Amino acid sequence: MEEILNTRRLFVVILGLGLFIMAARSVTDPDVWWHLRTGQLILQNRAIFHSDPYSFTRLGRTWIDHEWLSQIVIFGLYRVAGWGGLIAAFAVVIAATYWTVFQRSPGRPYVAGAMTAWGAVASIPCWGVRPQMLTLLLASVFLLILERSYQKPGVLWLTPALMLLWVNLHAGYAIGLAFLLIILAGDMLDAAFGDRKLASLGGRVRQLTLTLAACVAVVPLNPYGIRMFRYPLETLRSRTMLAYIGEWHSPDFHQSRYWPALLLMLATLALPAISPRKLRPRELLLLSATMYAGLRSVRHIPIYVLVAVPVLSAMLQACLDVRKPGWLDSAATLTRARMLINGVLLASFLVFVVLRFEFVIRNQPTVEAREFPSAAASFLSQDRPPGPLFNHYNWGGYFIWRLYPEYTVFIDGRADVYGDAFLDDFTSVYYIRGRNWRAAFEQWGIRTVILPPDAPLVAALRASADWKPVFSDRQVVVLSQAQTGLR
Repeated sequence: MEEILNTRRLFVVILGLGLFIMAARSVTDPDVWWHLRTGQLILQNRAIFHSDPYSFTRLGRTWIDHEWLSQIVIFGLYRVAGWGGLIAAFAVVIAATYWTVFQRSPGRPYVAGAMTAWGAVASIPCWGVRPQMLTLLLASVFLLILERSYQKPGVLWLTPALMLLWVNLHAGYAIGLAFLLIILAGDMLDAAFGDRKLASLGGRVRQLTLTLAACVAVVPLNPYGIRMFRYPLETLRSRTMLAYIGEWHSPDFHQSRYWPALLLMLATLALPAISPRKLRPRELLLLSATMYAGLRSVRHIPIYVLVAVPVLSAMLQACLDVRKPGWLDSAATLTRARMLINGVLLASFLVFVVLRFEFVIRNQPTVEAREFPSAAASFLSQDRPPGPLFNHYNWGGYFIWRLYPEYTVFIDGRADVYGDAFLDDFTSVYYIRGRNWRAAFEQWGIRTVILPPDAPLVAALRASADWKPVFSDRQVVVLSQAQTGLR
């Protein structure tokens, strides 16, 4: 106990608990629902999906379910431990990700901890119960292994095993391959412009090249084979995903939630100019690539954070050491009074963590009702208005969880299944622009519509004698086709 109550050790413990409780959040991601249903059906049928079962618009179309193993984990946790277990497990995953960042940060504990907390806050907009969090953890571990490999080259052979796991959890596996390529190029630049001896470069290049080859070789060991090589590239090239899905947009720095990321990027640009600790070529390459990715897309900000925090921590510590060398090395004597204060602080923080976590779990049904059309789904389940349905993009996954197989959806969050042309058509109908909505409804035989009250299409339907509202609340309107049919 005395060791835990040491001020530095207490700081580290509170940092870990703080990361956990920051990450313990109500489930709001619209895709979690079809992840749950898919995990359930994979376990139930003992088969992995290769075609779409959920929509009537893309029924039977090829579906590369690159998150199949994550979905088994998500549903398994939910079935065993409910929302509490699912939220706790992903909070642990997120906390472990940034704990690994803290372990990689060479600054003293207070400096490294402060920088880690800053990076975590910058990443919050992307957190949630979602497979991307497993990618984030594996990317963090990948970087740890690559950095440790300079002292212990043998650890590089852990990466193919991690890659095999990663490629079956999420298509973000490509980040690991990108890290390997950038480190390989950076080491060559280090040897050319840094202080690394050319004699050692050959061995290092061979090790990294063999590691990269081994990682590439295990990528096809998934239910979809070599098609998984194309999938990440096709996602990055999807015009409509970049245009319509918020987390694929560039961060809007007018919004306060992106200010921590903006400040971190500004620090990345400023610190190298004033710190006595200079950037290595491989660090410069990693920072440049990941900062570009973070500026291009919100969902890549956490990947940038994984790279930036340890580098900035080392540079900040170097600045502090120049001003007052060793000023953070001295440790206060652990007196009885200090032990008591630290003990009270630890106990208080533990009580806060428990109460906060309990509140998050207790509040989950309220959050679900606020964020998703819970009452409307109950109405559809009980009253069974005629299908097919035309539904909001963000609600498709929820209806898959609540209503499948009684109802199939028009669209859901699997944008890759629907394709650019279909997403364009959906958007045109939703906003009443371009294509005539009546023609689209006739094409698909739509008989029930479930959309937010302020949707432009709802206004058009209300003005039509062919449609009548059968259910409404503050977040949703359900309209059904009148008996006379479309005119």
